[in-house]
Amino acid sequence: MCMAVKNISIMDDVYRMLIAKKRASESFSDLLRRTIKEKRDIMEFAGVWKNISGERIEEMKKDVKEMRKKSTNEWSRRIKRIHGDLS
Repeated sequence: MCMAVKNISIMDDVYRMLIAKKRASESFSDLLRRTIKEKRDIMEFAGVWKNISGERIEEMKKDVKEMRKKSTNEWSRRIKRIHGDLS
């Protein structure tokens, strides 16, 4: 499939922002395609969890709480290490 190619002009600062977002394996067209997708209406998701049991919801809450605890502990550990390195 042959696709037309277009040249566009952008400012240097925008080019640097694109470079920062671009993945190693993607072209600029891929990057733009990935980032300019049309946003979906949140109402499309209304009711998608209606069949999840109360038990499963409680398990999910417990899992989230545990992940938050681990994350907090990890950040605390890193901050202490950084403060120790600065002393």
